Amino acid sequence: MHTFSTPLSADEAIDKLKTGVEGVGLRVVAHINGQANAKLIGKDVPADQILEIFRPDFAIRVWDACKPAGHDIPLRIHVYEDQGTTKVACRMPSTAFAAFDSPALAEIGTELDALFEQILAQVPRA
Repeated sequence: MHTFSTPLSADEAIDKLKTGVEGVGLRVVAHINGQANAKLIGKDVPADQILEIFRPDFAIRVWDACKPAGHDIPLRIHVYEDQGTTKVACRMPSTAFAAFDSPALAEIGTELDALFEQILAQVPRA
């Protein structure tokens, strides 16, 4: 897991990540806001948000390379608060796909790693 701390709030980090996703031509498939969902039931929890990221043409390539790997897409970036510090965590695409032992899938993972590095680079490190 690739994890780092940032001086940004979770919302600020999410905004930077969304900008990064757009900048590399991927799409935010879903934005799961855990603390907003918890508020709906009257609970206050530390920041916990997930961005699910992918793009249809990559999905087709993944399915063609290794249909069972469809389970691991879209890929995710997790932004959360841990003891007052905002953290960003991501299982890099090549790591997520490694378990499938597919050379074609490994190639896609490497290609996506470069895009995810660019996305993650939008968030300053603490």
